[in-house]
Amino acid sequence: MNGIVENEQEQEYLRIGTTYYRKIRKPLASGDVTELLLPWSVECIKQDYGKAFLSAIPRYKGFCLVPNHLEYKREIDNFYNQYYPFPHEPRPGYPKHTLVFLNHIFGEQLDLGLDYLKVLLLHPVQILPILCLVSTERNTGKTTFLNFLKAIYGSNMTINSNEDFRSNFNAEWAHKLIIGVDETFLDRKEDSERIKNLSTSRYYKIEAKGQDRQEIEFFGKFILCSNNEDNFIMIDAKEIRYWIRRLSTLQAPNNKLLAELEAEIPVFIHYLLNRPFTTKCATRMWFTPEQIATSALKRLKKYNRNKLEVEMAQILLTIVDQKELCELCFCLSDMQEWLQKKGFRCYDSNSIKKVLQDTWKLVPSENSNSYTQYRFGSDGSIYEYNYKGRYYKLSQKEVINLHFSDDFDDRSISI
Repeated sequence: MNGIVENEQEQEYLRIGTTYYRKIRKPLASGDVTELLLPWSVECIKQDYGKAFLSAIPRYKGFCLVPNHLEYKREIDNFYNQYYPFPHEPRPGYPKHTLVFLNHIFGEQLDLGLDYLKVLLLHPVQILPILCLVSTERNTGKTTFLNFLKAIYGSNMTINSNEDFRSNFNAEWAHKLIIGVDETFLDRKEDSERIKNLSTSRYYKIEAKGQDRQEIEFFGKFILCSNNEDNFIMIDAKEIRYWIRRLSTLQAPNNKLLAELEAEIPVFIHYLLNRPFTTKCATRMWFTPEQIATSALKRLKKYNRNKLEVEMAQILLTIVDQKELCELCFCLSDMQEWLQKKGFRCYDSNSIKKVLQDTWKLVPSENSNSYTQYRFGSDGSIYEYNYKGRYYKLSQKEVINLHFSDDFDDRSISI
């Protein structure tokens, strides 16, 4: 074996801590390859190359995880960096196809989308919103967007299934920059809580089969794609960590779109590096909630609202519409009676009060005052009575907002 071959074989093997590893280039169905670092038996190395070969294998104190795309280092203070090198060199030019495609993805928020992609490139540890691309239509570019980012970031991105994300073993994705989930349907509360917490977490415990759990620095960004616009994930009414874009069908089907995007990656990287930011880091997730607010987010929040809240809002709207009211006053006992009269299941007063005061931020009058009480008759008619109590008051506009949007959630009303 000559010196060149020996050197190549030496670099193929590593000793990290007290364990030997071998770099493996695994072929993929796409024709690409992915690099893996697998534990390798010292006895196998001796059998293949002899005992003396071991002394020439590079040694490291341990692993580290330091993401950097433009000034990458594999070895840092004699620790082996598990983050993969950035596979592209910037090249001057104009990424025509890429910008057209990104305009389709981000629409009127294109500048924000380009800022998002530039933050990924320059500041990989910066926390970013959970980007969600949704549409019930087909051929919208959701999967193409994931594959485009995968082509840019290579082994530093993974595309998971719902089952991969739910699994206790997370070693395959916990150290990635981007964690994409295609065909997302994470309808359990624990799913949404896990993603929500991870999106702003700095540390996470990594777990692999047959190995002890270890705490690592976590900087993963989640990108979720789904054909379900209404309930692909559970979120709260005041959640601000999601950036949801509803996509339309691509105007012209193009089987070569991904290939065109991949060909422009070096040019697009150069474009991003030379394009100034249009936003500044204003929150821990860079963007403000107002900047990433969309109608798709409001729609998802409305669908995920508490069932009791939806039923209460429907009753209020019914009374305001039928009686043509400019404002409506009611007590807690009125709402409980309305729910029973309209055939909804019996709710206790504490649950109703929680919606009124904690969710809707309503404050009852300080004293017991006279107001017009409304009651439903057996035929569905609404009758008026003079009554006295500590009532809540809503204007017609506020009742409509409760039913049709979540704008009301950010306001506090007092009498």
